[in-house]
Amino acid sequence: MTSGTQTTTRPVLVGLGIVFVAFNMRPALTTVGPLLATIRSDIGLSAAGAAFLTTLPVLCIGLACALGPLVIRHLGPDRGVLAAVVIVAIGSALRGFGGTVPLFAGACLAALGIGLSGVLLPGLVKRDFPGQAGAMTGLYTMVLCLGAAAGAGLSVPLADTLGGWSTALAVWGVPALFAACAWAPFARAAPPAEGAVRRPSLWRDGLAWQVTGFMGLQSSLAYIMFGWLPVLLHDRGLSAVDAGFVSSLMSLGQAPAALLVPTLAARVRDQRLFVVGLLALAVGALLALAIGPVGLARPIGMLLGFGLGGLFGLGLTIIVLRARDAASTASLAAMSQSVGYTLAAFGPLSFGLAHDRSGGWGASIVLFCAIAFGALVFGLGAGRDRKVGAP
Repeated sequence: MTSGTQTTTRPVLVGLGIVFVAFNMRPALTTVGPLLATIRSDIGLSAAGAAFLTTLPVLCIGLACALGPLVIRHLGPDRGVLAAVVIVAIGSALRGFGGTVPLFAGACLAALGIGLSGVLLPGLVKRDFPGQAGAMTGLYTMVLCLGAAAGAGLSVPLADTLGGWSTALAVWGVPALFAACAWAPFARAAPPAEGAVRRPSLWRDGLAWQVTGFMGLQSSLAYIMFGWLPVLLHDRGLSAVDAGFVSSLMSLGQAPAALLVPTLAARVRDQRLFVVGLLALAVGALLALAIGPVGLARPIGMLLGFGLGGLFGLGLTIIVLRARDAASTASLAAMSQSVGYTLAAFGPLSFGLAHDRSGGWGASIVLFCAIAFGALVFGLGAGRDRKVGAP
């Protein structure tokens, strides 16, 4: 193969590899919600235990994001992505042993891989697709949402077909293993980590904190819905299968927004209108699901997904747009996702505990709206046309 051909084909192959990896960045999280009622009755998990089951993985994502710069320094981003997706595969498979310990351990391990890949991919996009950052971010975010939809929608049918929830959760290690095989050639060919590159410290940068706050709070909204929307809908009278299907439609609805919003947002200098519109859509859709006609749950669920998917894609796009180069993108991604996901972890926990304490969903819905307002405040700052590290 000539050097010119390699130059032409490498971005395409890297893009495909990123897509395969992105598909595995959500099923380990979205497969639990539709099966939560079954899991609770099978292993005797309390409501508080269920809240922790939806919270600990998000904390692990934040921890993994904090380790991102260390992984880049010692392995390089390409090998780091391979390690991340292998960890996802192992964590998913571990849940197949059944029981409380394998369930929690596998969920946390898979979440570590998810967090690590999430913090590495924005830098790869900035490095390999500098002129198409918005489109590439939208593409892999869309595929990520499709993976989330597949996990939510197939969980209950897989459990029925394979004879139990543990096998249904473990089977998601297979696509993660496939993604590892697809990414392995790039890891083998990866250059040594660029230890000489100085990655700027952003901990005293106000804009970086605004990006971090927006990333964390909008992520909290999504993780609340991943874990608790099926339970809320089941309480409103839907069967476990129908509630899981609506949750899948929510994840499916994220896909077009995850593709469109980053592409459009990258074309304008100011992203604040996107912040306002998408948060309003997410809050309005959840209120409609909580108190509106149950018969409209499916289309409203897709609207909720469109809002949440657009917010997630917008958050990733803002990370890329607010940074000057690949090094600052990696630093901003590590900061915003490590702190942001740690902050986001308290969303599902608080949402579940509010429901457990009140016996209804009113307090939980108020909490969701309060988190959305916080995301609005931070998003209005993060959406302005500025760069981190600017004087």
